[in-house]
Amino acid sequence: MTTDVTQKKPSEEIAISAHHVSKKFRIPHEKVDTIRGVAVSAFKKNSYEEFLALDDVSFDVKKGEFFGIIGRNGGGKSTLLKILANIYTADTGQVKINGRISPFLELGIGFNPELSGRDNIYLNASVLGMSQKEIDEKFNDIVAFSELERFIDQKLKNYSSGMQVRLAFSVSIHANRDILLMDEVLAVGDNNFQSKCLDEFYKYRDMGRTVIIVTHDVSVVEKYCDRALLLREGSVAALGTASDVVMQYVAQNMHDEEKRHMQTGVTNGLNQNDKKNSHKIANIIDATFLDEKNTVRHVFEVGEKIHIQITYRINQKIENPIFGVLVRDVNNTRIFCTNTTYVKVDTDTVKKGVIRVTFVLENYFADGVYTITPAIAMENKANIDLKDCFKSFKVINANFKSNAAADFPTDVFIEKID
Repeated sequence: MTTDVTQKKPSEEIAISAHHVSKKFRIPHEKVDTIRGVAVSAFKKNSYEEFLALDDVSFDVKKGEFFGIIGRNGGGKSTLLKILANIYTADTGQVKINGRISPFLELGIGFNPELSGRDNIYLNASVLGMSQKEIDEKFNDIVAFSELERFIDQKLKNYSSGMQVRLAFSVSIHANRDILLMDEVLAVGDNNFQSKCLDEFYKYRDMGRTVIIVTHDVSVVEKYCDRALLLREGSVAALGTASDVVMQYVAQNMHDEEKRHMQTGVTNGLNQNDKKNSHKIANIIDATFLDEKNTVRHVFEVGEKIHIQITYRINQKIENPIFGVLVRDVNNTRIFCTNTTYVKVDTDTVKKGVIRVTFVLENYFADGVYTITPAIAMENKANIDLKDCFKSFKVINANFKSNAAADFPTDVFIEKID
């Protein structure tokens, strides 16, 4: 594998280009802690196994792009970022970098816990390629952005993880590099600092610079990224617009969750006793999203009505069952919940057979991907069946990008009173 850092590229619009990148790691089968053990293991075959962390990964990132990398733990995200930062060397493939990189990866990399915050600024900034003069000129700005003025002369080992993140990010952002590589930078720290980070990302992009971020928070990817890459077991599972990749990731997780429950014999959201009862009484067998024209859809615009049609198999007569649905966003936050009791719908006695229950929602959800959790319960609210994150739909708004969880239509009246 070659890592070519240069200012000239076949395409001046590309900041990073990765072609057929693969990386393996050796995992020992047993711990060797004696000299004799080392000698014996040298003659053993298969004393380790090879773990393929990345398998033939290819993608391009354009200059000025906000690019997200998502996937489950162990999917290869951090390994890929370290290859881009030239910390790891790939076994095969090629990475081409058009510009200078400022990496912010694992907490503590490039820092010394025995040194003060002040000394660590000079240490880390010099590692990133800044000269003594540059560091002197930007020192006050670095400290001010980190909001650590009172603690700058304390040893780093006395800093909390959040304080260390603030210091490290502040140095990275002031290194004035063309490309920012960020690994879970928003996982630690308060909301105000996270907001400052995202504001800086936008400034970087406005200056034509590039930001690549690895995160488990898919709402950040969907909200801020132009495009995204989904890694699954070291391979590219999806590459495209951020919203499309996030939707595939959510759908993939739902499929895996359903498969896991089938293998373990546990129904989503229910214990074994509930499962037995659900088979005897009723089951949720399907859910569909429809528009006003009764057309099946998975993408809706703000303002449209969404018909959530849930199909139940009733295995024996039920007196006054409760039918409900819960809507969550990609962070598993409860956004909306309703049921037949809330809306005062009398279900009476439901006889054996297959029935459909349709919930019609005014779509005031903000842009994003949402999952539904349908449920059926007894009159005393004891669960009969529940399918957690059963299906997903997407909401788009071509005219306005909301930062809130909902996008209600609003009338505004202004009148002069004096």
